Amino acid sequence: MNALVIDTFEFCRTNSSKAGVTPVADMTRLAKECANPSGEISWKAVGSTHKLGFPQMTLSVNGTVQLVCQRCLQPYAHDLDSSTVLMLGKDDEQADEIEETIDDESIDVIVGSRSMELMYLVEDEALLALPQSPRHDVCPDASLLDKAKSEKISPFDALKSLKSE
Repeated sequence: MNALVIDTFEFCRTNSSKAGVTPVADMTRLAKECANPSGEISWKAVGSTHKLGFPQMTLSVNGTVQLVCQRCLQPYAHDLDSSTVLMLGKDDEQADEIEETIDDESIDVIVGSRSMELMYLVEDEALLALPQSPRHDVCPDASLLDKAKSEKISPFDALKSLKSE
């Protein structure tokens, strides 16, 4: 993965922005969660200052990744489209104070850095955008699922057959 190191505080103070497209294969943590490492993630980071004066960054990711459906165990293309606001604190203590001050669940507060790997944040956002239990909307071969459901034997029927022997 390309090393794109930024000073997060300066990035936000100067209202900077960076954007790019990164192959899923270059994001090792994300690639491990995928059925295969094909596809690309488009991303954009925009720095700004919150109305209360705290540095903040808006991070957006979108693209298509290949996941394994948890119902039919077949790979499928899943569209990622996520955006989050990250507010920056100088240390853990300030991050906790900011969190209490803003009291907004939609904003994540993190500890900023004078040398932060931007692609690490991008990969984090892509990972957080993955579904907890990936599934097709409609599995392509539902006959396998129907067969598995119809062949299911009740445990009580199994016990009854043992008793009759």
